Amino acid sequence: MMFRKRLNNLMISWKSSGGFKQTALEIVSRGSRNPMVALGTSIIIVMVALALLAPFLPIADPTLSVIDVKERLLPPSGRHWFGTDNVGQDVFSRVIWGTRVSLTVASLAIFFSLIIGVTLGLMAGYFGGVADYIIAGTIDLFWTFPAFLLALAFAAALGSSLMNVILAISVSYWAGFGRLMRGQALAVRERQFIEASRALGAKSWRIMFTHVLPNCIAPLTVWASVGVADAITIESSLSFLGAGTPPSTPSWGNMLNLGMQYIGEAWWVVTFPGVILLITVLGFNLLGDGLRDVLDPRMKGMRR
Repeated sequence: MMFRKRLNNLMISWKSSGGFKQTALEIVSRGSRNPMVALGTSIIIVMVALALLAPFLPIADPTLSVIDVKERLLPPSGRHWFGTDNVGQDVFSRVIWGTRVSLTVASLAIFFSLIIGVTLGLMAGYFGGVADYIIAGTIDLFWTFPAFLLALAFAAALGSSLMNVILAISVSYWAGFGRLMRGQALAVRERQFIEASRALGAKSWRIMFTHVLPNCIAPLTVWASVGVADAITIESSLSFLGAGTPPSTPSWGNMLNLGMQYIGEAWWVVTFPGVILLITVLGFNLLGDGLRDVLDPRMKGMRR
């Protein structure tokens, strides 16, 4: 009875001392004082707002707009802010609608990669033994190949469509989450509060998802932020090479592919999609680097 009471006191003291290390309020407070987090978040908010509001903005839907050869390759003006492309479509509207495509593909791909990688990595790190041997071997196998080349191979095999691009990026990127989660789980499972949970009779799945996983949120958040930037780059690269979204889809990669053919006579066709792509990727990278400084105690120690 005394032993159980001491274990209960240990669990209570762990929770009251901040079992998650930092609450959401603390993260927001520290992040708001970090210039990289503030700038990256501002860029992301603007891009997400443009993607959500695209159907309501006074711009034409590129998938429904009529081809007008008389308007082809017009330079930027008050009527066409970013000019027109080779078939007379407004580049500005295609860039805005391309934001929806890129953010949707990247978000879903990283979400699926996160689910797969975290689940398998958590199982491997917590249980160890044969499960760890099989899962870790599979992770190392996928980790051996560069993410872009693996995504390109899957996209070429599956065909050109949005869902196939999402699947290709998910398959090529989950190993990073799995490797990170496994390493974190191996470290967390040896802590005293985990031993206390086992002694109290808690089931493995409960320990994994209520104690081990919450203590790994910080590095996973940083990796996911940078992962979205990588996914946007991979999607644009696949579309640029003709293995991503269909040519009719308003994607930044498709626009860059098209613009390269007219870069000498219509620089705006390739410049504006490239600049928006650069700004979006920069926003997620700034957010990831800033969150690393905020969430990693060792980084704060190095700063001091």
